[in-house]
Amino acid sequence: MKITGIETYICHAYRTNWVFVKVLTDVDGLHGVGEATLEYKEHTVAQACKELERALIGKDPHRIEEIWHSAYRDAYWRGGPVLMSALSAIEMALWDIKGKDLGVPVYQLLGGKVRESIPCYANGWFAPAKTPAEFADKAKQAVAQGFKALKWDPFGSSYLQIERRQLNEAITCVGAVYDAVKDSADIIIEGHGRFDIPTAVRVGQALGDFDILWFEEPIPPQNLEGLAEVKRRVNVPISAGERLYNRWEFRSLFELKAADFIQPDVSHAGGIMELKKIAAMAEAYHIPICPHNPSGPIANAATLQLAACVPNFYLLETMSSDVPWRKSISTEEVKFENGEMFISDKPGLGIDINIEEIKKHPFEPKELRHYKGTLTDIRPADAESYFRG
Repeated sequence: MKITGIETYICHAYRTNWVFVKVLTDVDGLHGVGEATLEYKEHTVAQACKELERALIGKDPHRIEEIWHSAYRDAYWRGGPVLMSALSAIEMALWDIKGKDLGVPVYQLLGGKVRESIPCYANGWFAPAKTPAEFADKAKQAVAQGFKALKWDPFGSSYLQIERRQLNEAITCVGAVYDAVKDSADIIIEGHGRFDIPTAVRVGQALGDFDILWFEEPIPPQNLEGLAEVKRRVNVPISAGERLYNRWEFRSLFELKAADFIQPDVSHAGGIMELKKIAAMAEAYHIPICPHNPSGPIANAATLQLAACVPNFYLLETMSSDVPWRKSISTEEVKFENGEMFISDKPGLGIDINIEEIKKHPFEPKELRHYKGTLTDIRPADAESYFRG
């Protein structure tokens, strides 16, 4: 069997554009799918996938480790979000091919199941809330759906520092949600890497009154030493890792004892096997892995395969709703019961894309919302659940 080509497809998804990858083979009907969704760099990462195609045509798709290492080595300018997102998508597509060819789900190729389902926490549940009371009401609705925890960024347009008024507003919002769900779900506070060290410490100390599950990315992701300092100076757990792009970057995080939870993204950190390796490193430090997973259906399917076979996988991020066409652009079937997402037993990743439906939702340029005070505009008015009971 040989790789014969790589195709990319970009699909508008309201807050971003999903980037899907299809790896073709010379076996009739056998292909694999991956996802390289990289917000605000969608065309760039799609082109990076095509640049990798030159070296992959003619290769045996079963030789995943060899292909990964050769592509990483020969890039020369190693790491970073563009190369690693492209490589991640191609790698997960190769696992999809391997699983389909052997007639087994990917998790069987990685050691087999340790669980049938994984607890989920919700993102996007708050849209379009603006006031603490509206956040509290939305939180109750999300918990009624079954989610084990709720995550959001209450810090508006703040960057590096936060004004006293904005901090008070943020803490009031946190308190409203905490009071609304404290007997039924945890709360997670997202920082989006926005604060400098003294401000992150100040905010972290203020959050100590609410028994939060974790404070996520309190400072920009490039300074792991600074993150370790924040972690030492606050009394709330710290999480990080969605903007670290391989095991070598996570090694530094572990050595510095900079986080209590890690959040690598299967679409950005190197793919399925790279996350498996990062998780094994985390396990040696007794650190849970809670992958970043707010993207599209292929990334979700790949992350579920990891949830099946990674012992220290703790919580899965998921969007509580999505664009209505999520149901038509792929064959995704997400079973969600009692706050847990169940793992597919279908061969490969257990999912495929519908190219004709994707074409109905072409690329639309989007801009970063994080520092504009528009974070709750994360879901369209017609957003709907994509789960089945």
